Amino acid sequence: MVREIKSLIAYFSRKGNNYVGGRIVHLPVGNTEVAAKIIQKLTGGDTFRIESVKEYPSDYTKTTDVARQELRQNARPELSVHVENMEDYGVICLGYPNWWGTMPMAVFTFLEMHNFSGKTILPFCTHEGSGMGRSESDIKKLCHDANVLKGLSIRGESVQRAGNDISAWLRESGVID
Repeated sequence: MVREIKSLIAYFSRKGNNYVGGRIVHLPVGNTEVAAKIIQKLTGGDTFRIESVKEYPSDYTKTTDVARQELRQNARPELSVHVENMEDYGVICLGYPNWWGTMPMAVFTFLEMHNFSGKTILPFCTHEGSGMGRSESDIKKLCHDANVLKGLSIRGESVQRAGNDISAWLRESGVID
């Protein structure tokens, strides 16, 4: 009997005031969550929202200041929820915004909490011009026994229209037919 490989879409996203298209706008749903929902519809995978215990400020500039401080301190924010059955998943679509050239530090916490040996990780990030940054190499350092595939960067201002790009990326990665 062939066992089906289950996929998990694990993502960190921040709603509220965000930088989009050169200005600060209020987003009722964060850009990365929008992309995660598109991936979920295309793959049928389970979703998991990475959330830190301490919420980020609602003010965009204050959030960027906190994010920069966390990065400088190599912080590992405590998470409020955990994946209890990570061993059930073979493919992890890992989403996050690009903060200061990499993932938010809460995503580092998430990656260090679990064993990704033998799993395939497909990173995707939302940004406003900085692409994947160094996040792919950071994931490879943290999950050296995982198969980390080429990531997809999506401009936040165009995430609502990114379905075709996401679908093509998932097909190229072998996650969907």
